[in-house]
Amino acid sequence: MEVQTSDLKQVRKAAGLPQAQLAQLTGVSRQTIIATERGDYAPSVYLALRIARALDTTVEEIFSLQEESS
Repeated sequence: MEVQTSDLKQVRKAAGLPQAQLAQLTGVSRQTIIATERGDYAPSVYLALRIARALDTTVEEIFSLQEESS
């Protein structure tokens, strides 16, 4: 299974938060937010919860699991 994070960027932008501010609110680097938005980094459950809380939404709205094609 693969974590899909494509909604993170849209939710972050809708909340009016720049990447740097989201990084500060969640205690990670801006590079971590960039990598997560690109799908290059799957955050831990703890980080996913912090991101959702900072964006006033749920983890399910931002992250989803996709079956990998064989």
